[in-house]
Amino acid sequence: MRLPALIAMPMLLATLFVVPSTTATSSTIPAAECLAGSGRAAEQHDHHDHADFSPAQVAADQADMERRLTGRAARLAATSIKVYVHVVSKDTTAAGGNVPDSKIADQIKVMNQTYGGTPFSFVLAGTDRTVNAAWHNSGYGTAEDRAMHQALHKGTAKDLNFYLATAGSNLGYATFPSQYSGNPVGDGIVVDFQSVPGGSNPKANLGYTGTHEAGHWLGLYHTFEGGCSTTGDQVADTPAELTPAKGCPEGQDSCSAPGADPIHNYMDYGDDPCMNQFTAGQSTRMQQQFAAYRA
Repeated sequence: MRLPALIAMPMLLATLFVVPSTTATSSTIPAAECLAGSGRAAEQHDHHDHADFSPAQVAADQADMERRLTGRAARLAATSIKVYVHVVSKDTTAAGGNVPDSKIADQIKVMNQTYGGTPFSFVLAGTDRTVNAAWHNSGYGTAEDRAMHQALHKGTAKDLNFYLATAGSNLGYATFPSQYSGNPVGDGIVVDFQSVPGGSNPKANLGYTGTHEAGHWLGLYHTFEGGCSTTGDQVADTPAELTPAKGCPEGQDSCSAPGADPIHNYMDYGDDPCMNQFTAGQSTRMQQQFAAYRA
């Protein structure tokens, strides 16, 4: 089968969706959570999750974006995103989550490499450090998570707030561009500190969790969104995929539509060494989402 054209990145030194029952608008698309422990050792956080957006939610979000883009340029020139890193640890040790500056620099480097085929680049705008065990261990939607964001969030819709903690029982979670207006201080991504380059998670320590969650922050769904639906993730050149990839199942083809499962895509759930690409269509969607909600 003829595979879609891909933006390939070098191999270098990710989510349960909480879905409201109402029809989605720009404020009802839920955040993305990366659950741990699905098919891997319980002590290590995992990429795997379930994509539970309804077709109605996806369609409503797509329609809202298209409405916002009417009469506006949907493609961007080179766009530099300021990144505010918030290290939230349980104590001052590396094992307790106090990620050193060197690993933060490595994470920013990985993000620039993995987004190298898109208009987006990332520049570290600042790092702050907070010792707070409750925030460090908090999960998506908890009171502690909200308090952490309220206290630490910086910048505007254009700026990425990158929290390094445990992400609760998840590998990470993120907000989508359409959520910003409803909760500006809640905007950003939370990533398991063990997943930074050289971290202690053996299957997710190349920094691609940051790449994956930033993809959500820029408006990308999972490649397996909608299963074998032809619309799925709203990107035409990512082949349909029934379920998330596990490990690196080379040649897996779970849908009858053309193309093998996109197991190497940063928005799937393969192990970090399996990931190496965004597609041209994903780059276009990120530009559209940024122009509609963050520019």
